[in-house]
Amino acid sequence: MPLESWKTVADFLALAKNRIDRLDARLVVQEIGGLRHAQLIAEPQTPIAPEHWLTLLSLLERRAAGEPLAYLLGHAEFRGRRFKVTPDVLIPRPETEHLVELALEKAAALSSPRCVDLGTGSGIIAISLKLEYPLAELQAVDLSPAALAIAQENARQLGADIAFHHGSWFEPLAGQTFDLIVANPPYVATDDPHLQLNGLPHEPQMALTDGADGLECIRAIVSGAAQHLLSGGWLLFEHGYDQGETARNLLTMAGFQAVFTKNDLAGIDRISGGQMP
Repeated sequence: MPLESWKTVADFLALAKNRIDRLDARLVVQEIGGLRHAQLIAEPQTPIAPEHWLTLLSLLERRAAGEPLAYLLGHAEFRGRRFKVTPDVLIPRPETEHLVELALEKAAALSSPRCVDLGTGSGIIAISLKLEYPLAELQAVDLSPAALAIAQENARQLGADIAFHHGSWFEPLAGQTFDLIVANPPYVATDDPHLQLNGLPHEPQMALTDGADGLECIRAIVSGAAQHLLSGGWLLFEHGYDQGETARNLLTMAGFQAVFTKNDLAGIDRISGGQMP
């Protein structure tokens, strides 16, 4: 019998020790081995099939090299739902939940709001809005065909009825108007050192940075929103920790009222928005 057939969960955890986080190692072996967490703890001598062992070794090397766990597992959690993710889309961040919560708050004031999510990525914002406020009509836009394919698959898997469009920001929405526009655009400046940290080199750069000062996409969204918002409609978008004041200025200059910036749980400027008169 090949040596690999004798490998166990305990063997993998021992091999991964001091190379990757222990929780990451557990999650990887659970996913590949099809094991429950309780089984992992109670039965560490559970054997691992040879083909699974080889996969685990590959994933261990990738995680040790800094590749995000979500890409290794192929999914990530957001608001209690599992979303498929690949290197074609950003990994969902908890901070984006604040954007969804604000959008739901604005949508709740309307019976059947028309909403659009710009730069939808994996679809977490649009899908969450549709599932949590079914009366809303949702559309979503992304420039990346690969990202759109992931978002569409997530929508099918989670049962969210959303119209998806390929294009840049408002380009595929000619003539359409909405009660709510939401976006989590690329807002990291191209020279920001954070782009080299925390697994970000593995994520799609076009979804992280505009290749300039981090505000180009925000400027495009704010300037174009007036043509696509109904009277009283809202524009809400996520941005960087140091972009709150600039975001408010852009909104005010574009004619928005009730302009605001909301902090995340860490007290950092995270979301700005305004209402069309």
